[in-house]
Amino acid sequence: MILAVDMGNSNIKIGVVSEDRIIEERVTTALDKTSMEYAMDILAILAFHSVDKKDIEGAVISSVVPPLTGTISSAVKKVLGFAPLIISHRLNMKISLRRMQYPEKVGADLIVGAEAAWTHFKAPIIIINMGTATTVTVVNRDAEYLGGAILPGLKVSLSSLSTKTAQLPSISLEPPGKVIANNTVDSMRSGILYGNAGQLDGIIDRMEEELGESCSIVATGGLARFVVPLCRHDIVLDRELLMKGLLELYKLNCR
Repeated sequence: MILAVDMGNSNIKIGVVSEDRIIEERVTTALDKTSMEYAMDILAILAFHSVDKKDIEGAVISSVVPPLTGTISSAVKKVLGFAPLIISHRLNMKISLRRMQYPEKVGADLIVGAEAAWTHFKAPIIIINMGTATTVTVVNRDAEYLGGAILPGLKVSLSSLSTKTAQLPSISLEPPGKVIANNTVDSMRSGILYGNAGQLDGIIDRMEEELGESCSIVATGGLARFVVPLCRHDIVLDRELLMKGLLELYKLNCR
């Protein structure tokens, strides 16, 4: 088994992954935390799930927060005694980035998601990752990563709606029920959730039109569970997609 770390702008997912088991917990991304503090987070997660660090044979990190990459890498080394593999465009992978204008600028999370989707689903495939930002990307039948679209994330949109208006409150994300809501809070939920579902449906339609064929579709990310059930396309929700991708890339590069 390996230690897998997926660093996002809002949360860091720390997992222990093997072929038949995935453990995953989240901690808040904090730029001011030290490597020792993150090491304690890792140790706490291992202890909570009764995982002996001696059973962990390797480690891998995907990061979209460059200032924290070194800190987390140091934390992993403190816990395990060896440095982790860092995801980048230079690694061996099943997918190809040759269709991208700047392969070196493709986000690590997008590489990991595309690798996992190509491995576990039928191509061509559209990958939706709903976190601080929402990304919608494509891998074609030739395993070529084609790129895609980036949208404001669900909570980014909701925060903007609440903070930039005088009379709209901060709200929790819950199923809105009807699109035509009869109170302010449900109207906001309707707009955010059905609005995001409509955005995804529209982008999927246009992507399939550009490709000239229908695609498999998979969604991941902490916020996907709120939106996927409202979409009109058949979308598989896989919350562990990135952990699976980290394991695949580790196997291709470290065994």
